[in-house]
Amino acid sequence: TTRYAWSDAITPKNANYSESKLGKTTEVRAYPPNPWGLYDMHGNVWEWVEDVWHDSYMGAPTDGSAWTDREGIDSSRNRVYRGGSWGINPRLLRSANRLWNVPMYRNLYLGFRVARMLS
Repeated sequence: TTRYAWSDAITPKNANYSESKLGKTTEVRAYPPNPWGLYDMHGNVWEWVEDVWHDSYMGAPTDGSAWTDREGIDSSRNRVYRGGSWGINPRLLRSANRLWNVPMYRNLYLGFRVARMLS
Protein backbone atom coordinates (compact mmCIF):
# COMPACT_ATOMS: atom_id res chain seq x y z
CA THR A 1 0.00 0.00 0.00
CA THR A 2 3.05 2.28 0.13
CA ARG A 3 5.80 3.19 -2.33
CA TYR A 4 8.46 1.48 -0.17
CA ALA A 5 8.11 -1.39 2.30
CA TRP A 6 7.90 0.90 5.34
CA SER A 7 6.31 4.14 3.97
CA ASP A 8 6.06 6.46 0.98
CA ALA A 9 9.45 8.02 1.77
CA ILE A 10 13.00 6.70 1.66
CA THR A 11 16.14 8.14 3.24
CA PRO A 12 19.83 7.16 3.32
CA LYS A 13 19.05 5.60 6.74
CA ASN A 14 16.77 3.04 5.01
CA ALA A 15 18.74 2.02 1.92
CA ASN A 16 21.91 2.40 -0.12
CA TYR A 17 21.18 4.59 -3.19
CA SER A 18 22.51 7.69 -4.93
CA GLU A 19 21.71 10.07 -2.05
CA SER A 20 23.57 7.82 0.41
CA LYS A 21 26.76 9.08 -1.31
CA LEU A 22 28.67 5.86 -0.56
CA GLY A 23 29.36 5.15 -4.23
CA LYS A 24 29.52 1.37 -3.78
CA THR A 25 27.63 -1.67 -2.53
CA THR A 26 27.32 -2.37 1.19
CA GLU A 27 27.30 -5.55 3.25
CA VAL A 28 23.93 -7.25 3.63
CA ARG A 29 22.18 -6.11 6.83
CA ALA A 30 23.85 -2.68 6.75
CA TYR A 31 20.31 -1.25 6.77
CA PRO A 32 17.22 -2.23 8.79
CA PRO A 33 15.01 -5.07 7.48
CA ASN A 34 11.59 -4.43 6.01
CA PRO A 35 8.45 -5.42 8.00
CA TRP A 36 8.81 -9.02 6.73
CA GLY A 37 12.41 -9.36 7.95
CA LEU A 38 14.00 -9.06 4.49
CA TYR A 39 17.13 -6.97 4.08
CA ASP A 40 18.22 -4.69 1.22
CA MET A 41 15.07 -4.99 -0.90
CA HIS A 42 15.48 -1.35 -1.97
CA GLY A 43 18.83 -0.16 -3.34
CA ASN A 44 22.31 -1.66 -2.96
CA VAL A 45 22.16 -3.72 -6.22
CA TRP A 46 19.45 -4.43 -8.77
CA GLU A 47 18.49 -8.08 -8.34
CA TRP A 48 17.79 -10.57 -11.09
CA VAL A 49 14.47 -12.32 -10.52
CA GLU A 50 13.16 -15.55 -12.06
CA ASP A 51 10.69 -13.85 -14.40
CA VAL A 52 11.08 -13.65 -18.16
CA TRP A 53 10.38 -10.14 -19.51
CA HIS A 54 6.90 -9.37 -20.85
CA ASP A 55 5.77 -5.93 -22.00
CA SER A 56 2.70 -6.03 -19.76
CA TYR A 57 1.19 -8.16 -17.00
CA MET A 58 -1.58 -9.55 -19.26
CA GLY A 59 -1.50 -13.32 -18.80
CA ALA A 60 0.82 -13.19 -15.76
CA PRO A 61 0.39 -15.83 -13.03
CA THR A 62 -2.11 -14.70 -10.40
CA ASP A 63 -0.75 -16.92 -7.61
CA GLY A 64 2.49 -14.97 -7.01
CA SER A 65 4.67 -17.48 -8.85
CA ALA A 66 7.35 -16.41 -11.32
CA TRP A 67 6.37 -15.88 -14.94
CA THR A 68 8.87 -18.24 -16.49
CA ASP A 69 7.48 -19.52 -19.82
CA ARG A 70 9.66 -22.60 -19.27
CA GLU A 71 8.46 -24.56 -22.31
CA GLY A 72 10.60 -23.73 -25.33
CA ILE A 73 12.44 -20.97 -23.50
CA ASP A 74 15.19 -19.21 -25.42
CA SER A 75 18.21 -18.79 -23.09
CA SER A 76 18.93 -15.39 -24.63
CA ARG A 77 15.44 -14.07 -23.90
CA ASN A 78 15.34 -10.97 -21.75
CA ARG A 79 15.03 -11.45 -18.00
CA VAL A 80 13.78 -9.08 -15.29
CA TYR A 81 15.67 -7.35 -12.50
CA ARG A 82 14.20 -5.17 -9.73
CA GLY A 83 14.93 -3.09 -6.65
CA GLY A 84 17.33 -0.36 -7.80
CA SER A 85 20.96 0.09 -6.81
CA TRP A 86 23.47 2.24 -4.95
CA GLY A 87 23.88 4.54 -7.94
CA ILE A 88 20.25 5.25 -8.75
CA ASN A 89 17.62 7.88 -8.01
CA PRO A 90 15.27 6.92 -5.12
CA ARG A 91 12.14 7.12 -7.28
CA LEU A 92 13.37 3.99 -9.11
CA LEU A 93 14.02 1.93 -5.96
CA ARG A 94 10.57 0.37 -5.83
CA SER A 95 10.16 -3.37 -6.38
CA ALA A 96 7.29 -2.45 -8.72
CA ASN A 97 9.93 -0.87 -10.96
CA ARG A 98 11.49 -3.42 -13.27
CA LEU A 99 14.09 -3.45 -16.02
CA TRP A 100 15.32 -6.19 -18.34
CA ASN A 101 18.35 -7.46 -20.16
CA VAL A 102 19.80 -10.66 -21.57
CA PRO A 103 20.93 -13.14 -18.88
CA MET A 104 24.61 -12.69 -19.80
CA TYR A 105 24.50 -8.94 -19.01
CA ARG A 106 26.77 -7.81 -16.13
CA ASN A 107 27.58 -4.48 -14.43
CA LEU A 108 28.51 -2.98 -11.04
CA TYR A 109 24.88 -2.21 -10.17
CA LEU A 110 23.45 -5.67 -10.72
CA GLY A 111 23.45 -8.81 -8.56
CA PHE A 112 21.20 -11.56 -7.29
CA ARG A 113 19.78 -12.91 -4.05
CA VAL A 114 20.10 -16.54 -3.07
CA ALA A 115 16.81 -17.78 -1.66
CA ARG A 116 15.36 -21.11 -0.68
CA MET A 117 12.01 -22.49 0.35
CA LEU A 118 11.60 -23.12 4.06
CA SER A 119 9.75 -26.28 5.00
